[in-house]
Amino acid sequence: MTVVKRMKRVVGAVVGSAVGDALGGPFEFGPSGAFSARFPVAGAGAGGEMAGGGGWDPGEATDDTQMAVLVGESLLERGGLDLPDIFGRFQRWAVSEPKDIGLQTEDVLTNGSPWDLAAAVHFQVNRHAAGNGSLMRASTSAVYFAPGGRRVTMDAARRVAALTHGDRAAWEGTAVFHELVRVALDGAEPLAALPDILGAVHPDHRARYATVLAPDWHPGLATEFNGAVWPCLGSAVWALRTTESYEDAVRAAIDLGGDTDTVAAVTGGLAGARYGLDAIPGRWTGPLHVPLPGSGARVLRLPELLDLARRLGGSHGPGQAA
Repeated sequence: MTVVKRMKRVVGAVVGSAVGDALGGPFEFGPSGAFSARFPVAGAGAGGEMAGGGGWDPGEATDDTQMAVLVGESLLERGGLDLPDIFGRFQRWAVSEPKDIGLQTEDVLTNGSPWDLAAAVHFQVNRHAAGNGSLMRASTSAVYFAPGGRRVTMDAARRVAALTHGDRAAWEGTAVFHELVRVALDGAEPLAALPDILGAVHPDHRARYATVLAPDWHPGLATEFNGAVWPCLGSAVWALRTTESYEDAVRAAIDLGGDTDTVAAVTGGLAGARYGLDAIPGRWTGPLHVPLPGSGARVLRLPELLDLARRLGGSHGPGQAA
């Protein structure tokens, strides 16, 4: 595969995740089928489906992409994985009144514990920490660590996930996403790699992920709300498996209802890595923008996201700084 084609997949993963997030945001916690009911014809109407709603402006990305950008910028500015730096960026963002922030993530980032204990403290108290909040923000770290191979990329995913999620289930789901993206960036079929990827999942969590990632699983079989990490990742893989384009995969993800922004963000990251930037409709990327609370008045639009993705994908030998 040429360098140019790989870079289109890299950019597709980052931009594709952001687009899915922005499309899904207005439908969060709504019923299944709401997206297609509102937009039965693809691209119909001024501005297409990026019409906003539910408190979101047309094309506005949610906390999913905001946190992904914070991770990506830390990796580039620190030259590798600096976990205290990422946590600090998360904290500054969390106290800057973002429009949306997960309850678990907010508690971890504001409970006053140091970066290496905050998630564990939350888990010890609540015993529920397998939300999809670490999975939703993983597109930038996935493309950055992909050149390091399976072990490096899956380990990095776990370490970044553990900043806010004390339950190892969230670490393993994020690690699977990282590896699926890595395989896709190399030009291989990510779904065909699932049996090998599952072999690298922690034994305590392997069976549950094997269930939701199986070819015969579908979101109707989920035993938890798709705000949990297992059905969220399973739904994204299902959307990828049952469609043949970026657009159809994201539409299918949003039409599931529930945690639509995150399921679509995860789906968009996988589909973008598989199909590349050119497969993402221009009517969706044009209005896309990512406000960054806690970073002044910065708003990233498509040119800035393209630049971020290219720099992440062009990094050589991603570091493993402490």
